[in-house]
Amino acid sequence: MNLFLEISFAALANGLHNSLTASIQSAFTVQVIEMAIAGLSLLVFLVPLCFFLGYMERKVAAFMQVRLGPNRVGPKGSMQIVADTVKLLFKEGLTPSASDKFLFNLAPIIVVVTSMLVMAPIAFARNFQIWDTSIGVLYVSSISSIAVIGILMAGWSSYNKYSLLGAMRSGAQIVSYELSVGLSLISIVILTGSLRMSDIVMSQENGWWIFKGHIPVLISFVIFVIASTAEINRAPFDLAEAEQELTAGFHTEYSGMKFAMFLLAEYINLFIVSAIAATLFLGGWMPFHIGHWQAFNHIMDFIPSSLWFLGKTFAVIFIIMQFRWTFPRLRVDQLLTLEWKYLLPISMVNVLLVTVMAIMGWHF
Repeated sequence: MNLFLEISFAALANGLHNSLTASIQSAFTVQVIEMAIAGLSLLVFLVPLCFFLGYMERKVAAFMQVRLGPNRVGPKGSMQIVADTVKLLFKEGLTPSASDKFLFNLAPIIVVVTSMLVMAPIAFARNFQIWDTSIGVLYVSSISSIAVIGILMAGWSSYNKYSLLGAMRSGAQIVSYELSVGLSLISIVILTGSLRMSDIVMSQENGWWIFKGHIPVLISFVIFVIASTAEINRAPFDLAEAEQELTAGFHTEYSGMKFAMFLLAEYINLFIVSAIAATLFLGGWMPFHIGHWQAFNHIMDFIPSSLWFLGKTFAVIFIIMQFRWTFPRLRVDQLLTLEWKYLLPISMVNVLLVTVMAIMGWHF
């Protein structure tokens, strides 16, 4: 048992459901209220998270470039992201006169809502999961694919050639790199025999897959991190919003809170891909155990499962942030060449190796 109290989301949800059912007769109304509470709770978690990630991004950039980063607004610059948010709140949200106004306003909403929906099956701690669906991995892959519709919608509705070019680049990039991401996820599904996120986490009770899956799983992890970085349009794969070429790409015409929603979605997606990597390859909320080292394993169990999950997730986030300040931006042809000539063939061969390894039982 942990020294800290582990909150059971299932118990919390059941208690809330019973109290609502006792006071409200309509099952439909109860379900709508529960969904609204879950959505608001997610917002309460995501907004401070994005604030922290924005601050972390600047500090990581400063670390990589041997400078201080934000250090004036608040203690060690910690309130700089709050000042930026206030600035965006008071900026006027302009809509181009020639744009398709309905789609222009709908696009950022689709991008943010899609990102929030993907959070549902992720297990943040032991017994702390919004929706433990039996098709968790498939759900994540499917829903995350919808985000490209919002990006294409934003580029097309802006009536701006730079926005349209950025959206088309993003569409080609996301559709291409989704293949490598999917094949990386399939490797873990083959080894665990389940699409359920909780089952994948429990399968790593005696060791994380990145360790007990040998070299093929390590290759899957590396490909997943690279391809996911490309899929969320982060440098060095940010061709969709290359400033030197396209001003700001698909969100060139956006300002105020509409632009802030795209920025919010970017940080949510960064957290999501890192959380999925931590869940599938690094054991999720599962502590680090070594074989039959009972004393060591017992000490690891004292650390709360939520800290294990967040620690692993932020470790992956740090790696992805380092990419931005380490590698130069790729050209469009280099971007697609990397996927179709290198990552995809390697992923396909790797899936075959994982399949043979699973059939023969060669993993730990």
